Amino acid sequence: MPSSRQTVSPRVKKRRVAVVAGIVAVSAVLAGCATAATSTGATGDRPQPAVSVEPAAVSTVTALEPASGSVSGGTTVSVTGAGLKKATAVTVGGVPATDVVVKDDSSLTFVAPASVNYTAAAADVVVLEGETPIGSPSPFTYAVETGVDAQLSYAMAHWSNYNEAEWGNLNPVGGDCANFVSQTLIQRGWTQSDAWHNEGAGADWTPTWGYVPAMDDWFASSKGPEVTRLSLEQRDQVKVGDVAMFDWNKNETPDHVMIVSKVFTEGGKTVIQLVGHNKDFDYRDLDNTITVEHPGGNAWFWSIPA
Repeated sequence: MPSSRQTVSPRVKKRRVAVVAGIVAVSAVLAGCATAATSTGATGDRPQPAVSVEPAAVSTVTALEPASGSVSGGTTVSVTGAGLKKATAVTVGGVPATDVVVKDDSSLTFVAPASVNYTAAAADVVVLEGETPIGSPSPFTYAVETGVDAQLSYAMAHWSNYNEAEWGNLNPVGGDCANFVSQTLIQRGWTQSDAWHNEGAGADWTPTWGYVPAMDDWFASSKGPEVTRLSLEQRDQVKVGDVAMFDWNKNETPDHVMIVSKVFTEGGKTVIQLVGHNKDFDYRDLDNTITVEHPGGNAWFWSIPA
């Protein structure tokens, strides 16, 4: 009896084997592509450490001590901050400070200059590396703290703007230079007396107040104020606020008087500038006055205790 199973020809068997083999090969290739695509290689098998970047140091000024000082200058100020070791200079209100001493990277000291025209006001302190500011400016407040401060602040306010309402104007009777000097000494703390006064806005004044030779004689007398005479050769001892007498023709009688407004050293020489009336000036150069303006002139000073 014939069998019910169909007989598969050898050719068909070969075709099926080939198809199965092809499917297996394609699966293997696809599996190999997937593996290659997800592989990260030898260094990708473990996490790599992040690169560390050191933050740049910030140079800054954080504090001033003290944060205020005299309009005449001379206040020693301590600065704290960071990156200060690079500092080469300090300015206060645009004016160079003196005696800048860098102690370490976080501190330095300087001596404040006088304020511009002895004005009580706030000024920016700028620490410099060359010409580049270190950090931001810090505020420093100038104040009238001493008698000399008051004297020079008044002088700068009135060398060209006469205070006639209070003291009058003595130009019509010979000159206002001594009258102006006396006014500044009142601001410094001196008091009027029977021997030295101006009352009624110039209506009643003593020669010691408004006449140069009489003022010089009073300064020299034992009954006069506590002052010390300095010659032109002793100019290195002269201070801001001292009185300067001028003798145009060297007859030992003074012709003019002014107040010392600035003293500094330049080229090894002491330079003195003056403020006063007739001729009205704020920073008149001493040497130019007695050589160019008045050739052959002489000068001496009355030094006033601080």
